[in-house]
Amino acid sequence: MTMNLFEKIFNYQIMSRLEESGAFAVTSHERSWLRAMLDHPAAADAFTPETMAKLAAVLQAEADIDIAEHVMEKASSVERQVYHPLLRPLRRIIAERQGSRISYRLKHGGMQHEQSGFPYKLEYSMVKREWYLLWYHPRRHMFMSTRLRNIADVQQEEISPARAEELLSKIAAIIDSRKEHAVIEVIRIYNRELSRIMYAFSCFEKEVEYFDDTDTYRIRLTFMGDECEYILSKIRFLGKRVRIIEGEKLQRRMRESAAKTLARYGIGEEHDQLNGEEQRVIFDSSS
Repeated sequence: MTMNLFEKIFNYQIMSRLEESGAFAVTSHERSWLRAMLDHPAAADAFTPETMAKLAAVLQAEADIDIAEHVMEKASSVERQVYHPLLRPLRRIIAERQGSRISYRLKHGGMQHEQSGFPYKLEYSMVKREWYLLWYHPRRHMFMSTRLRNIADVQQEEISPARAEELLSKIAAIIDSRKEHAVIEVIRIYNRELSRIMYAFSCFEKEVEYFDDTDTYRIRLTFMGDECEYILSKIRFLGKRVRIIEGEKLQRRMRESAAKTLARYGIGEEHDQLNGEEQRVIFDSSS
């Protein structure tokens, strides 16, 4: 059933009010999932005993999720540690906007001892299944990304609020310089799948614009330069539901991937008699 305009406005107003008040809406399925996750071995390390007890009390009335009855896992890869002991101290340093002294192992061997830095953000890579620390190295004037498993030790280092603001401004400038933009248009006949398409780009900063005269949606994505290939994988997954209308780099990579696909089946430029419409279809659905 298609959501009408009034429902969209009402839902948008609710979400805006919740965001302004700092509230977070949680479904019953999410609460049941959280209760199940508290039984994970890593939960005892991730939460303090007080927090664990509070969550258990709040979620006591929630239904259990019996995953074992419906899901069977076979030939899974070795799971790295979901929780890392440095997560809690690093989160505290980041929340308090303090500096740190970091000792970490280098990629090709060796060790960097007690490097002064400013921790900015913790990120979890769903592809590599491990945690990363994003931090600024004042002496080298570099924005660093270090795997937590390569960090041997972290000690808090006091800095003034003025210095923290200065470093945050530098980090913001570096991040802005690395950002790229692209506009993805939803092919009109697939408008009913907008929620699925939006979910594919859920981890990126985005704005959605609707054009009433053509009944089309356009999604403006903002992303880091090194995330291009991941975005391309999402676009290929969506196939002919979407097309790139802005973003020369993404368009070029899609053309390259389409050409490689054709070459795989022995179709070269000298044999390519496709008309403009057929080329557009291949561009939209290439993999």
